[in-house]
Amino acid sequence: MNLRNYVFVTGAYWGFTLTDGALRMLVLLHFFHLGYSPVQLAFLFLFYEFFGIVTNLLGGWLGSQMGLRVTLIGGLMLQVVSLGLLALLNPAWPELLSVAYVMVMQSLSGIAKDLTKMSAKSAIKVVVPPDASGALFKWVAILTGSKNALKGVGFFVGSFLLHVAGFAPALWIMAAALLVVALGSWAVLPPDMGMTKSKVKFKELFSKDRNINVLSAARLFLFGARDIWFVVGVPIFLEGTLNWSFEKVGAFMAIWVIGYGIVQSASPALLRGRTPGGGVAAGTAFLLTGVAALIPLGLMTTLSPQLVIVGGLAVFGAVFAVNSAVHSYLVLDYTDGDKVALNVGFYYMANAGGRLVGCLLSGLLFQLAGLAGCLWGTVAFALVAAVIALALPKHALHPQRLAAAGVKAGDGD
Repeated sequence: MNLRNYVFVTGAYWGFTLTDGALRMLVLLHFFHLGYSPVQLAFLFLFYEFFGIVTNLLGGWLGSQMGLRVTLIGGLMLQVVSLGLLALLNPAWPELLSVAYVMVMQSLSGIAKDLTKMSAKSAIKVVVPPDASGALFKWVAILTGSKNALKGVGFFVGSFLLHVAGFAPALWIMAAALLVVALGSWAVLPPDMGMTKSKVKFKELFSKDRNINVLSAARLFLFGARDIWFVVGVPIFLEGTLNWSFEKVGAFMAIWVIGYGIVQSASPALLRGRTPGGGVAAGTAFLLTGVAALIPLGLMTTLSPQLVIVGGLAVFGAVFAVNSAVHSYLVLDYTDGDKVALNVGFYYMANAGGRLVGCLLSGLLFQLAGLAGCLWGTVAFALVAAVIALALPKHALHPQRLAAAGVKAGDGD
């Protein structure tokens, strides 16, 4: 394995992730403080999610043609531009103009996020030897889990910078730091990383592989299930109904994401070193459905709402983390090395589609049916993700690779 490239790709991804988490908390808290409704808050993130769909599709093609260094650095630089332009937001502008401006800037950030994520995760397939599936699961889990933990740290950073520096100065600080990361990554990463051996036609952007398509559909509903409560529902419920302070809400969301990232990184150990197949993806999704259903049911009892939400979402986060880590491994196990950017881009297009739907439903369901509506929406989406995952191959696709890595093929279930 090319450890040097792995370190620099991971470092670039970490730098971006800190700003991404901080930006989400900055925007959510700043505009909720200004009196924006749940639906308005959801719309602030709408373009962020929508353009992620487009970016993952086209970004995979660009990465395969131009190399993953170009798409990785392009994502970092676009985030720098987005942060700088968002800092120019004028508080005196009319509300409608402010919302439109933030939505456009968030669209740039959404493009940047998915370019960077697609590039970083695709690069792992390139730097890990093709006969080491067990190692691949380990390194993907570490990258993905550490990213999510750092996104939680970013929530802390965003809340802290908003408090001590204010909205615009916080954005300029983050833009300057990320610019340094982008320039350093450009200087050290190889220019041909992740290029395909032959040119890819535009029609090939849509995956023709059945397993990739099924996994992508499951991924869409999995992340829709999370964002239905995550984007607007729970944060606004904690502040508006339970009267938590902004800082306490930010801390809870940060700790949840950090814990989710830690569990995700530890997924190989939790699965006892077994390389997972589709059976694990389906099983953990059914378990997630059950955990999700217990939360709104718990809110109907005499138990403390605070205890039910905090405890229930902690368990939900742990199961979700393992399910997500299995998905992130399977998309790489199902694809060939020189097609990795295309397939990962298509897969994360579905991921972004789930976030888009979840974002919309988070604001709408909360406004129509409160937190319970959001949580039952989560149950429905998790169940669909589980049913779809049943169509995946039960065991790992490459038993010869698993044997070379010292892992039994049947151990994934």
